[in-house]
Amino acid sequence: MTRRHQTHDGPHNSVQQVRVVVQNSHGENLVGILHETGSKEVVIICHGFQSSKERIPMKNLALALEREGISAFRFDFAGNGESEGSFHYGNYHRETEDLRAVILHFCQEQRLISAIVGHSKGGNVVLLYASKYNDVPIVVNISGRFNLERGMEGRLGKDFLQRIKQDGFIDVKNRKGKFEYRVTEESLIDRLTTDTCAACGLIHQDCRVLTIHGSMDKIVPAEDALEFAKFIHNHKLHIMEGADHEYTSHQDELATIVVNFIRGDSCENKVPLTQSGSQRAMNVIKSRI
Repeated sequence: MTRRHQTHDGPHNSVQQVRVVVQNSHGENLVGILHETGSKEVVIICHGFQSSKERIPMKNLALALEREGISAFRFDFAGNGESEGSFHYGNYHRETEDLRAVILHFCQEQRLISAIVGHSKGGNVVLLYASKYNDVPIVVNISGRFNLERGMEGRLGKDFLQRIKQDGFIDVKNRKGKFEYRVTEESLIDRLTTDTCAACGLIHQDCRVLTIHGSMDKIVPAEDALEFAKFIHNHKLHIMEGADHEYTSHQDELATIVVNFIRGDSCENKVPLTQSGSQRAMNVIKSRI
């Protein structure tokens, strides 16, 4: 593990952004930035698919926690951003183990993990982690996908199952025709066999879970948020009206909701949509479709 200290020019002069490298179980170095406030508690922030710790939601959440005196760590999963390893489609369970390596690192440094926060695919990863390890008190799932069978045709094409059976892989290209990544049959099966519903049911009832979703999310439908509410025991649901998948125009609102939930400040008032409010949430969604 190596570190490089960087002074942060934010509102707290004592805060530093520290580069931390953690080795995962495959011997790959995972690179992250610790927003060090001196608190014993640390919140871990996980990015989404083909993303990184530098994307705006991850940086803004870390800075919002920092302003509250809470240390936060945002890092790149293996094969993403600055971290070592190859990018793989699927990879939910392996990224869960990346998160495990990060959490063990901070536990060894006598820090307390007060919450894990994930955006998009990272939302799935933090939920999978909680279902397997049961050692974090708070989980925040931002725009995670409940139904993992959906969303693949848009990236892989309608006949993706037939093509991958025939060729063993599919090469995904961007709009300019440039190669982005390869989807193998193994990685596709990894996604299709990741049981989100079962994982939700395994999260301990003492773990507080918040799901946030934008009503205008065109990448992951907001209805998925309602499914999480059905199967997680101790769950709060917040549908953010007008927000897209990246919360482009709602960064401050997103940060406020997440920080309030982690701090536990009158959560019933700050995050009004609970399981009993699922129908109200659905009405918000329907009005936007």
